[in-house]
Amino acid sequence: MAIEIDLSGRVALVTGGSRGLGRADALTLARAGADVAIADIQLESQTTDEDVERYGPLAQAARAQGFVYTEATVREIEVVGRRSLALKCDVTEREQVEATVARVVEELGSVDILVNNAATLDHLGQLGDQSPELWERDLRVNLTGSFNCAQAVWPHMRERGWGRIVNMASVAGTLGGFGQASYSTTKAGILGLTRTLALEGARHGITANAIVPGIIGTEAFAFGNPEMNERMVKRTALRRPGEPQDVANAIAFLCSDLAAYVTGVALNVSGGIELFTF
Repeated sequence: MAIEIDLSGRVALVTGGSRGLGRADALTLARAGADVAIADIQLESQTTDEDVERYGPLAQAARAQGFVYTEATVREIEVVGRRSLALKCDVTEREQVEATVARVVEELGSVDILVNNAATLDHLGQLGDQSPELWERDLRVNLTGSFNCAQAVWPHMRERGWGRIVNMASVAGTLGGFGQASYSTTKAGILGLTRTLALEGARHGITANAIVPGIIGTEAFAFGNPEMNERMVKRTALRRPGEPQDVANAIAFLCSDLAAYVTGVALNVSGGIELFTF
C-alpha cells in the first residue's frame, strides 16, 4: 500500500512565513493539499520603513536584500490550486493574532493546522552583553507569540475535534547557545509549551509537537559569520547544513494522519549536531 501525505480539506496557518523555514513550510503544506494562510510582520506591499526599523536588524536586512516573499508565496500556492492568504500580523499583539485567526476562519473555513514559526534571532552576545530590552523582546516574540497563536486557534480545533500544532524549537534550546541566552531560553521554553499542549489537547483530538532544527541553510544562516558557520557545520554529523525543505517535510508528516499517534515529541531535524561528533 502506498503511503501518502494528504492534507486535502485542511487549513493551515503558518506564522513567520515571509522567507526561510516558514516559506518552505507553507509551500509544502499546500503541495500536500492544504489551504494555507501566511502571517508575518512583513508583507511586500504593506511594510513601511518605520515598521522594519522597529522589527530589528534581521528584518531590516531581509527587506533591504529582497528576502520578503509573503505575497509571492501566496501566489505560488494559488498556482498549485490551493487557497491562500497573506496577513500582516505581529504575534506579540494578541488583538492582531485574534483578528488573523478570525479572518482565516472566515475566508478559508477553519484553522486545522498551526505552524508556530515566527521568531527573532538577532540578539547575540555573551551574558554580560545581553540587553534586557532585547531579552524581553525575544521572550515576547519567540515564546509568548507561540502561546498567543496556540490559544487563539485552540477553540476552533476543539470544536472540530481535530488539530495539529507544530512549534519551532531549536538545538539552541536543547544544547544551549553560546552568546544566545535569550534565544536558547525561549526555544527551551517552546519544548515545555509543546508538551503541555500535547497533554491538554489529546482529549480533544489535537496533537502538538516540536521541530528541533540544527543548522539550516536559510537566509538567516547566510547572514551569519562564515567562520562560525563552518565550525557549526563541522560539528554536525552529516557535515553539511540542512535545507528548509528537510524541516518542511517533517512538519508535513506531523500534520498528517500518518502521525495521528505522535504527540509531545521534540523531533530533531539537525543532521546529528547533538551527537558526539569527531
